[in-house]
Amino acid sequence: MASDDIEKSAAAGATTTSLSDGDVRNASPSGKPRLSGLRALNARIEGLSGFEARGITRVLPEERNPPSRWDDISVSLLWFSANICVNTIAIGLFGPLIFALGFLDSALCAVFGCLLGSMSTAYMSTWGSQSGSRTMVVLRYFMGYWPAKVPALLNIILMLGFCTIDAILAGQMLSAVNGGNMSISVGIVVVQIVCFVVTVFGMKFFQVYERFAWIPGVLALFALIGCAGPYFDATLQSAGDARAIAGNRLSFFSLCIFISNSWGGAAADFFCYYPEKTAARKMFFLSLAGLWTSFSLMLLLGVGLATGMPSHAAWEEAYLVSTGALIVSAYDPLGAFGRLCGVIVALGVISNSIPSSYSAALGCQVLGRYGKKVPRYVWSIFMVIIPLVLALAGRDNLMIIISNFAALMGYWCAFMVFIVLMEHLIFRRVGSGGPGFDWTRWEDKEYLPLGYAAMASFLLGWLGAILGMYQVWYTGPLAVLAGPADVGGWVGSGFTIISYLPLRWLELKVVGR
Repeated sequence: MASDDIEKSAAAGATTTSLSDGDVRNASPSGKPRLSGLRALNARIEGLSGFEARGITRVLPEERNPPSRWDDISVSLLWFSANICVNTIAIGLFGPLIFALGFLDSALCAVFGCLLGSMSTAYMSTWGSQSGSRTMVVLRYFMGYWPAKVPALLNIILMLGFCTIDAILAGQMLSAVNGGNMSISVGIVVVQIVCFVVTVFGMKFFQVYERFAWIPGVLALFALIGCAGPYFDATLQSAGDARAIAGNRLSFFSLCIFISNSWGGAAADFFCYYPEKTAARKMFFLSLAGLWTSFSLMLLLGVGLATGMPSHAAWEEAYLVSTGALIVSAYDPLGAFGRLCGVIVALGVISNSIPSSYSAALGCQVLGRYGKKVPRYVWSIFMVIIPLVLALAGRDNLMIIISNFAALMGYWCAFMVFIVLMEHLIFRRVGSGGPGFDWTRWEDKEYLPLGYAAMASFLLGWLGAILGMYQVWYTGPLAVLAGPADVGGWVGSGFTIISYLPLRWLELKVVGR
């Protein structure tokens, strides 16, 4: 039996066993309960061909897909497709425009910053095939059943933030392609409709879409490089004194880490159908390849566009309209073909929004037993509608949204990854006498850790982040001493690492798990 058939059989069984007393009282003469209209509709929807009925329930080894070279390649393609997105170009603009860095400084910070962030996301992606569970379910083994709900909530907010930024940027670009005659709102609605269809149907449609959606996007980006590249100013130097430049380098470097490690809370969600014996090392490097190449490409494009603005008045004028208009303006030398490329790049945000909405919907099921009872596809509908509303409300304030959201989105992911890494390598390592993981007990509160140490370290990490935060709306005391520079992620990670080791040792001594 194919894995999706097994999954639907399990889902049907779950529906039958959860019938209420009222359903039993309304049983037919044959003794079979009559499903309510709502339950019948749900059963019909989940029975659609290719529809993913499963939510956060673990995928058993016998339900996984068989080993496949194409599936292996798809790991890299999924990450690459999801991240060749204009929202990353917008982050790249920050180097020269916000932090006053030159081309070389911005490029080095972008490439090596997203390398570090991509490594953390690639590490988290390895847990999908090992466990058969979603990321926030896996996190229960490291932070405990109840404390893991906090990162789950933060990940929902993070994914919805991504979707909102995606929708606004796409709307801006589609409006600019039409010379401003089409409202930004129309573009936002178009993007969310496509995202809705793929996200609701689930993993099968999602995987197929991501395997091929990157092809027209890459071709359009190559056209952008060809026509806009001559205007990039590789000689632009960083502005300010040595202390200010050092602080700005650190801030932009940290931002590039955060943009790429922010997938950490969702990374395993997309690979729980992979064979249980998939090598973690293979999954890590396949993920890293897709993540690093895509983030590097898009960040460098953003840096290049920003360095070309001072010498290219048309770009500056377009940027005053919107970030999306700037990207469309870079295609002007290509005429009608350039406008077509602009549409392709604008619609490329769908590849980023789909996994974000999908992961956010799963996070809603992790929050509690009532959330779990709501089918995944219903949560997916809400996770498309909420960014739609937010994007329509904030469509004229994109850069403000990004500047307030971008750095914060990576702080907690860094703390989470360090907790997972330390628990994995120090306290759970089987070869060193650790207990390992019993993935069948993903809902067993008596087996999972209580999470006192993890929660305390996570909160201490946030304390460090607040002390070192350097944002438009707040500057922490340690950030002032550092340049000013954004050292929130570094200080917070240090607090997490230093506190977790003794606290976890104490927790194991006192509690035993």
